[in-house]
Amino acid sequence: MTGEDFDIQVSFRHRIRFTRGAFSPDNDLLSGLLETRGHSKALVFIEEGLREFFPNLEGSIQDYFSDIPGLRLAGVEWLPGAEAAKKDDRVYQSAMAAIEHHHIDRHSYVMVIGGGAFLDVIGYAAATGHRGVRLVRFPTTTLSQDDSGVGVKNGINAFGKKNFIGAFAVPYAVVNDFLFLHTQPELTRRAGLIEAVKVALVKDEAFFNWLEANVIALRNLEEPVLEEAVQRSAIHHARHIALGGDPFELGSSRPLDYGHWAAHKLEQLTDFELSHGEAVSVGVALDSLYAAKVGLLPMADAERILKVIESLDLPLWHEALELRDGSGRRRVFNGLEEFREHLGGELTVLLLKSLGTGIDAHEIDEAVWEQCAEELKSRALSLAA
Repeated sequence: MTGEDFDIQVSFRHRIRFTRGAFSPDNDLLSGLLETRGHSKALVFIEEGLREFFPNLEGSIQDYFSDIPGLRLAGVEWLPGAEAAKKDDRVYQSAMAAIEHHHIDRHSYVMVIGGGAFLDVIGYAAATGHRGVRLVRFPTTTLSQDDSGVGVKNGINAFGKKNFIGAFAVPYAVVNDFLFLHTQPELTRRAGLIEAVKVALVKDEAFFNWLEANVIALRNLEEPVLEEAVQRSAIHHARHIALGGDPFELGSSRPLDYGHWAAHKLEQLTDFELSHGEAVSVGVALDSLYAAKVGLLPMADAERILKVIESLDLPLWHEALELRDGSGRRRVFNGLEEFREHLGGELTVLLLKSLGTGIDAHEIDEAVWEQCAEELKSRALSLAA
């Protein structure tokens, strides 16, 4: 018996854009991005929570599309968002039903406006309807604009595990509209900045230095500084995905998931009452201190990281770290195996050896990590006193 191997190469264009007022009549950024074929349609999904802040958004969208030749607005669907939207497949099924009802085909567009969890769910529907229809994302939160919204992952939670069901799919375009960004609650805006800190730590020491120098302005959510942080972080994330050699995570290393193995488990242990940004803040603090404790990262650099997190009024510790199983082991450590399983291969956790440079580790010394958790607990409690 004989056979033959074939290499199938597919090229994707990852379009990242920044604007303000994407649906304003005089803003042609979106219309200039879209390809129209006469029969093309657009179906827009909006996270319900935005209705309070943008009561005229649907009307603006309808007016905007009325002036785009060859592209018809098929409908606007408002659906529940936040992490609850990913806990099961109900929102996903609603989105799939809308895609079928409006006859959205592979020459049409699904557009989604909302935070990271909502983008994940609707993105998963777009990736699986007709085996993939073109998706345009409009992230609305700091975290989705500076990180997840410019990624290529979609999904929902299942079996008690975050993002267990999903798909890799490069969006047709990502439009970061700063008009949405500044309407979010203060904690949501600040918490999302941890992803900018994270990508700076693993990719760009100069960016971390800039974040550190501007941390008070960032804590105060000064608009020009916040927008610059978001834009620089988004480009770093997109550049790694597009040029890092492993966009669909076929290997064992995930640099952009620094601090995330504990964060994902903390979200589950709190039934997602702890937001993703806050959980990543704790995870980054723990892994940074751990790297210093095992001799990889200078302790002075670890202290700088912790100071930036504190200055952003983000947590270093959470009481869910105290939860233990019947044998007395911290339940958060179950996240290590889930992290390994989610990617496959051996456990690979990125640790810092300097600001801007990481190294892959294949095991975690739980006793040392326990020491870090206790130190951060004492530090957090003393700050709160």
